[in-house]
Amino acid sequence: MSDHLLLPEAETNPAFGGQPDDRSLEQLLESGFILVDKPAGPTSHQLAAWARDLLGLERLGHGGTLDPFATGVLPLMAGRCMKITNKILKHKKTYIAVFRFQNTPNLDELAKVMASLTGRIYNVPPEVSAVKVQVRTREVFKFDLLDFDEKDVITRITCEAGTYIRTMARDMGLLLNMNVSLKELRRESSGMFDLDQCVTMDDLADAVWLWKECGDQSAMMRIVHPIEKLLVEIPRCEIKDSAVAALTFGAPLLRPGIVSLPKNISKGSELFVTSLKGEAVGFVKLKVDSNDVQTMERGEVARPSMVLMGNEVYPRRW
Repeated sequence: MSDHLLLPEAETNPAFGGQPDDRSLEQLLESGFILVDKPAGPTSHQLAAWARDLLGLERLGHGGTLDPFATGVLPLMAGRCMKITNKILKHKKTYIAVFRFQNTPNLDELAKVMASLTGRIYNVPPEVSAVKVQVRTREVFKFDLLDFDEKDVITRITCEAGTYIRTMARDMGLLLNMNVSLKELRRESSGMFDLDQCVTMDDLADAVWLWKECGDQSAMMRIVHPIEKLLVEIPRCEIKDSAVAALTFGAPLLRPGIVSLPKNISKGSELFVTSLKGEAVGFVKLKVDSNDVQTMERGEVARPSMVLMGNEVYPRRW
């Protein structure tokens, strides 16, 4: 906690709220997520719709579109967890991509082209994409050759969210003066999550059957994760029980309600806010630099930009 400012200690009342890992299945489905290994065929939207109907939920979406032919890590967000979809979409991604070349490429030339497509590159969305086609840049952190077989080249790409791998295939073709297409694409990881943590849709269907038909929730409890596990990499601020209640009603975060917050966070930045039990309360936008908070005795520190916790969890103190 050396990177945090530690303010006067506080205790939390065990009668209200609870540890995220202690939630019931119903609570998890109100604000949780499932990591699915998407199969080839359906769109991400179709997969989310099928899971939503299977689980009997009103709200369930996906966090990070994969093309129908693509496979791999796809978070499915339930209930209030859908509110943080845009934050999840910013996660770094890793893909295994198989490119089909018109002719067998020269490996030395291919290595130079792959090196030129590493770093900050232009990455214009293909015309078939769901977003506006415009010039933009994305960061490609690694572009490694894993294997090749005549005209097929297998690579691993670690890149910024929103990078179009089809566009990289097109650009390789332009640089090598031949047609290059994306033959297969598999997302190995999204942020801190990888394929080892995912379940198949068959696994999910079996777990739902055990839950609904046999009253056995054990498989579902392993599959559905609390929202907090999606947010572990985001700078966070801990607050008192009384401040939790106020924040869920949209009140500003005042200095007396803060227990700890990160150092060196500038005014105007967004912080993830948790209770002393580690529960996700929401996000706030700082009205002051975080380093100045320690010298404050009172006053407004931040205002809520997103509330994730219901206002019935902690009692009002006013």
